[in-house]
Amino acid sequence: MKLESTAFDANGLIPAKYTCDGADISPPLIWDEVPKGTQSIVLIVDDPDAPGGTFVHWVVYDIPATIRQLPEKIAAVKPLPDGGVQGKNDFGKLGYGGPCPPSGIHRYFFKIYALDQELSLPAGATKNQILTAIESHILAKADLIGRYKRQR
Repeated sequence: MKLESTAFDANGLIPAKYTCDGADISPPLIWDEVPKGTQSIVLIVDDPDAPGGTFVHWVVYDIPATIRQLPEKIAAVKPLPDGGVQGKNDFGKLGYGGPCPPSGIHRYFFKIYALDQELSLPAGATKNQILTAIESHILAKADLIGRYKRQR
């Protein structure tokens, strides 16, 4: 699988509009080469460079296998209009929370997983609950790394 964004290049800088320095909206994401037999897609966005350990910025699961993109500015609603369910991020909120590193440049990993089943977890599930549920159900995965440094 391949994962891309029209907002930033792989290993490039994430525009401020998608961070706490801007509108703090989710960037557009596009994926393809989803394997046959895929029943659902999972998206996890996290920052392994956070001072207290990996910080989770966004989790979305049970995205229908027919969907190949998430548009910009996904609202913080439990079920998404076209399918998919949002989980809880490490800000303690539902939906997307943009990059907001306390210092230096951080890397943000956007990871998608093609699964052979739907998870059927309740809305608000955490990254750890999702990782446990997807174990032994991953058909393929892809990632996109963006970087960000605060503009203070």
